[in-house]
Amino acid sequence: MKVRARRSLKAKVEGLKRANKAVMSFASKMDLAAELEISRATVQNFFAGKPIGRENFHKICDKLQLEWQEIAEMSDSGESPATAPTTQTSATLVQQLRQMGSAKLQQRCGFMRVLDMSQPLALSEIYTNVNILEKISGRRRLEIADLLKVCEAEEFDRPGLHKTAQAPVLGLEAVQAHPKLIVLGKPGAGKTTFLKHIALECNRGQLQAERLPIFISLKDYGDSTPHLSLLEYISEQFTSSDNHSAAIEQICRHGQALVLLDGLDEVRDSDSYWVVQAVRHFTAKYHLNHYVISCRLATREYTLEEFTEVEVADFSQAQISSFATKWFASKDPSQSNKFLTKLQQQRAIQELATNPLLLTLLCLVFAESGDFPANRAELYKEGLSVLLRKWDAKRNIEREQIYKKLSVQHKEDLLGQIAYTTFKRGDYFFRQKELEQQIAAYIRNIPSVNLQAEALQVDSEAVLKSIEAQHGLLVERARGIYSFSHLTFQEYFTAREIVATSDPQRLEQALQHLARRVAQPRWHEVLLLSVGMLRHGDYLLQLMKQQIDLLAAEPQLQALLVWLTHKASSVNAPYRLVTVRAFYLDLDVARVLDLMGGTLDLARSFDPGFTHTLGLDCELALDRALSRALALTGAINLAFARVRTLERVLALARVLSAVLALAIAKIHNLDGELKKALQELKQQLSDSAEDSKEFEQWWQAHGAAWTEQLRAVMLTYRHLGHDWQLSQQQKQALKQYYYANQLLVDCLNNARYVTRTVRQELEDTLLLPSSLL
Repeated sequence: MKVRARRSLKAKVEGLKRANKAVMSFASKMDLAAELEISRATVQNFFAGKPIGRENFHKICDKLQLEWQEIAEMSDSGESPATAPTTQTSATLVQQLRQMGSAKLQQRCGFMRVLDMSQPLALSEIYTNVNILEKISGRRRLEIADLLKVCEAEEFDRPGLHKTAQAPVLGLEAVQAHPKLIVLGKPGAGKTTFLKHIALECNRGQLQAERLPIFISLKDYGDSTPHLSLLEYISEQFTSSDNHSAAIEQICRHGQALVLLDGLDEVRDSDSYWVVQAVRHFTAKYHLNHYVISCRLATREYTLEEFTEVEVADFSQAQISSFATKWFASKDPSQSNKFLTKLQQQRAIQELATNPLLLTLLCLVFAESGDFPANRAELYKEGLSVLLRKWDAKRNIEREQIYKKLSVQHKEDLLGQIAYTTFKRGDYFFRQKELEQQIAAYIRNIPSVNLQAEALQVDSEAVLKSIEAQHGLLVERARGIYSFSHLTFQEYFTAREIVATSDPQRLEQALQHLARRVAQPRWHEVLLLSVGMLRHGDYLLQLMKQQIDLLAAEPQLQALLVWLTHKASSVNAPYRLVTVRAFYLDLDVARVLDLMGGTLDLARSFDPGFTHTLGLDCELALDRALSRALALTGAINLAFARVRTLERVLALARVLSAVLALAIAKIHNLDGELKKALQELKQQLSDSAEDSKEFEQWWQAHGAAWTEQLRAVMLTYRHLGHDWQLSQQQKQALKQYYYANQLLVDCLNNARYVTRTVRQELEDTLLLPSSLL
């Protein structure tokens, strides 16, 4: 015989004592009634120990922060009144409704199709585990200095604005830990995909197997007519049968549903109030269920006190790799490794991949041609178009337009002003107050915005929040502190602001100022993007070349360039002279600056088919081996100075011996005397390199002389191995000169348009001393 649940509950004596103590936080019991929007008589009956409706009993206990099971009088059988229905009946209903709704759930949640995908993908084939931050980033009480510590960059690296000191947790673990969860995230962070995955996992019995998964699009719910209660709408999603509607109500009443409410931010502004009220009412009435609600960051303030808020974390490198591997698996599996390799090589593009939506765009773009576009400005423009125009439009989402008078062009101009002002100062993070002032100043100067003198104040805070919520381009990193979502976008908008002027004189001045930044690594991406945006890149490229030549004005550096020119001209190699000059600069910069393990490849920038290793021309291969041998002598000295183990030193000595053997093998018939001299040097080294202690003694006694003998042989026979005697300041100038030339070549390869004459002139005069310019 089934024990029917009582429709009413009353408080037991001990429960009333606790309730009377808890209600003291309110001015009066009548205030409690007003806040709960229930009658005074109901509240009076509760505190009088009289039976009241179950729903109101739950609401009063929740408001008083009491567990209702501990307050309610238990049934004669000793069971809580809420658990009186038999578990077997509810469990059976869950299984029946799962089977009935499985096909529909699979149709709604089993596939994803975004942007310009030609066909949908099965979610199970592409889904990548979501990580969660348990503290909302924008609510942390941090200073700019604290944020800079986390994203601090090396001189030639890029600060990672998205980095956080928080350790993320798995999204599914957060769902298990919090029965009422709001998942917040930036546009394109993967919130909907996450909720769909939860629904499918629950339906398969892999997550909260005892519950019925219910997935609801709150936008669709808000658009529905007539306006139904959430329970009625949920019932309609399964069946129109009254019997099944009663079964769903029973499941919800007994707390056996996992309710997934997607896109609270996507509800029309005109429907927002009643939808939120419906959600609030439903979650309070059926509070034993588990709930997950998704919503964008920085949207309207929704008050759902009993819910825990978490934030979707940006993708890590492991997640990016997992997503890309799955994406290309069904198309061309070999492309995934190529995609990830290219991504590693282009850090600015890699930053965008931390956002799942933009990562999807990168995969789509790469799949078309097997590479990223040479002109990165075009790629970033497409990414911004997704965030500014396409993402909401493709899903028919109409958002509140606090700044509806601003066109997309206006938004881009505003972001350009913010980016240029902050980037010029070297600021990656900026205070909300400053942003609001810039926004207000910009909007007041737009002719189409009809401001009635001082009567109408621009709500710049609301505009800022709209930009963050709708487009995700500005992000609150801590309370009152913002940054661009990706440094790439700050650089893009900075470049756009520089080249966007229609005044030729102002543009000329702006480009002159920009070219002077050529030695500053943090401006390199801005320069590259500016060349990609300009209709004609000739003038900026010529300005950059002038500034680069000034970096090598020191006499010692000029001497190095004179040698470089003569050396390249003396070699018989099947490459352009500028490529050969770049090859020898690669070798000398690596040796002089102790960058033997670095990736210096200026030569390949001129000629993609050029390689430092396999298939290298005989003379170049010989000189490469000799340069590496000389560099290894420095590495051995450094290992001794740092008190490295003798085994490590001996290993370096054996590498040096192998490199000399390679050099000897490359000589062939080039020079018999050189071969003989190198064989003698190798023999001296090999005789002492059998035992670590013996080698240590030999190197301490003869290492310096042996090194100078090697250098003399190189200078005599190959005009190679000069000791340039550069000061630290001159080494720094050489480093700047090298990387600035690398940038110039990249700009030539990525320019939107460069005349053939200017291109040829630049390539012919690169890496030449001033006497030959």
